[in-house]
Amino acid sequence: MPTSLAEAPRPAPRLVIEGLSAGYGRDPIISGIDLAVGGGEVVSVIGANGAGKSTLLKAITGALPSMSGRVSLGDRDVTNLSGNRLARLGIGYVPQSRDVFDTLTVAENLEMGGYLLSTRERSRRAEEVLGIFPKLKEMLGRRAMKLSGGERKMVALARVLMLSPQVLVLDEPTAGLSPELSRSVLRDQVRALADGGVAILLVEQKAFEALEISDWAHVLVAGRTAIEGPGTVLATRSDIREVFLGAEVRA
Repeated sequence: MPTSLAEAPRPAPRLVIEGLSAGYGRDPIISGIDLAVGGGEVVSVIGANGAGKSTLLKAITGALPSMSGRVSLGDRDVTNLSGNRLARLGIGYVPQSRDVFDTLTVAENLEMGGYLLSTRERSRRAEEVLGIFPKLKEMLGRRAMKLSGGERKMVALARVLMLSPQVLVLDEPTAGLSPELSRSVLRDQVRALADGGVAILLVEQKAFEALEISDWAHVLVAGRTAIEGPGTVLATRSDIREVFLGAEVRA
């Protein structure tokens, strides 16, 4: 059983993972994962390379069939549904790479994000999203391939927000970014989106930066949750850094 630190008041969950196990053969990479994400929360998953973080997200977002367990959006079972169906139901996913259409402009990326909407709804939603990311207004005609890493990540988030997801799943949003840009993406974009009411599940290799903005966090060790608790509390534990050297956390 994972160690859980002192409980903090948490909102009603929107995304619930119960006993989730998944892998690429007969042996699971992740086993018995339980977690929940409520509206307005950032829940982060951290751990060493190979701990199972990406496998967990693939199982949640339908890219990898689960072996056992359940994924629920509200009171609806969405286990093993395709990414397209999950998007229609309210789960947005921003992968680590290939998160924008390089040859399309920023405006065209937003249009692609709102592909399920009518023309009128898509235009209205684009205005709302540009209100969240006002810097993109100056870049609407620019092709994504011409943007900086931080700008691309902004477009990726904006594109997924076009369908007004209840839950946003983010896989390594700071990958390849400088320390300064990483802090900006996490603090000014990810945290701000949660403060606006979105439920965010964040997998992030920059563990301590993620913990700083997280309401709750899970530490994965060898495919299992070793410890969970408020992000700011986990950040103060002296043994968390040991996890990334392959050591076990202490109860």
